[in-house]
Amino acid sequence: MTKDVIALTPAMPDPMALLAGLHAGGPDLGVTTSADDAVIHLCTPTGRRLVSVEAPVVVHTPGEAERLLGSQVAVPEVPFWWTEARASTAVPEAEDLAGSFCGRLTLLLGGTSWPPGAATVRVVDTPDDGEITAAPAPEGALPAVDVLTDSTAVVIVDRPVVALTAWLSHVLRATVASGRALHIVTPPHARLSLPLRTALTGPPNRWVVQDPDDGYYDGLSGAVLRWQDGTFAPAPDQDGGPAVAQAFRPPGSTAERQLTVSFRTHHAPAPDLVLGRGLEAAWQHLTGAAPAGWGTAEPINLPWSPRQLTALARDRAPDPSHLLAVGHRDRPALATLRVQRTRTGLAQEVTLALGLAAGTPAPLDAVEPLAEALVTRHGLRTLLVTLHPARADLTAPAHLQHPPAPVSFTLGAADVRAVGGAHARRAPLPQRPTALGPAAEPALHYRFGDGTDPAAWGDVDRLTRHLSAART
Repeated sequence: MTKDVIALTPAMPDPMALLAGLHAGGPDLGVTTSADDAVIHLCTPTGRRLVSVEAPVVVHTPGEAERLLGSQVAVPEVPFWWTEARASTAVPEAEDLAGSFCGRLTLLLGGTSWPPGAATVRVVDTPDDGEITAAPAPEGALPAVDVLTDSTAVVIVDRPVVALTAWLSHVLRATVASGRALHIVTPPHARLSLPLRTALTGPPNRWVVQDPDDGYYDGLSGAVLRWQDGTFAPAPDQDGGPAVAQAFRPPGSTAERQLTVSFRTHHAPAPDLVLGRGLEAAWQHLTGAAPAGWGTAEPINLPWSPRQLTALARDRAPDPSHLLAVGHRDRPALATLRVQRTRTGLAQEVTLALGLAAGTPAPLDAVEPLAEALVTRHGLRTLLVTLHPARADLTAPAHLQHPPAPVSFTLGAADVRAVGGAHARRAPLPQRPTALGPAAEPALHYRFGDGTDPAAWGDVDRLTRHLSAART
């Protein structure tokens, strides 16, 4: 049984339902709460944590449960409530307690649980005599993890897709604040969601894969890892160089692909400015529809609303906001959006990935019209489009992936003006750039190919050096 159990219920788990679930450890339960609890920890009288229960999240976005949990779960119609119970790996009885907690919620409220068969309604004997207590984590405390050393927090996860949940996002922020690395340990069949893959930007944070033949290796780089001095560190090969796990080898070619669109926009401050419109325009041009939902973590739970997104970013200002968006279930698409104040206004950084099933053509004809729209209406600074063979479901497996190939790059009008229009047009490329936007101050759109030749990165490098030379 996995240590994570999720209840998916059509009705909100109210305090009485949660209390009934907490009685999975026996009827004599002492509960203490606070007004802003996000997580309740079930502990033995000696202080050992058994289960952490996250605050229920209402999900309005169709397809999110299937995207993260697989198609074997009978998901209630949206909106439904997602309640997650995470069991401690240090106490064997904790997994049964998490299953009983979720089973009692679904018995009272209807719905289902994941993984199939994990939920029960029996009372679980706990390892310590006496009552279990439930209490919020102390303010500012590091969230409960499986292993904690002076340098590293280790989280052990066994799910088909390891996602950037609210809890894991909290763990990542807390480890950074405490000066530690976050190491996520999974079996080899697990995959990372695109938002979590993006958040794990490399060492000291790691995706650690536990392979039955190769031992531990880094799921993003393939480096063989060893546990030493309280952390996972690369193990050298016989020649002293970095050792790469055999399990990291790519399984073969794939006909599935991903189109990735990364762009930056900038707007002067204005009281009526609505954020997310550039992202919405990109989604419309590439898929024919707006995003289905947005949120701050996975599952991405809120219906798409640029105005609500803007309100949240304003509430968080001057701190930056990191937001997520997801497409409709019949057209896989995911995006990250970072909003940050600058000295002259608001900057938005967007990375949108579109999954393409085998035989599905990439919407390359829509790229230049998209660039034109971003230039004329959304304050585009830069836009890079790439294409590469990869899973259409936008998850990252624990093996080497094919590199992306560039399709195009667009330089916004402000940056063209900064390097000089004549110089920017004389780039050493096979094709001359196309002017976009107002003729007096155009942006320039550079084409590199159809996204099938990784060698086209040489053209990107020549363009970058050419543009940089004008700034020195």
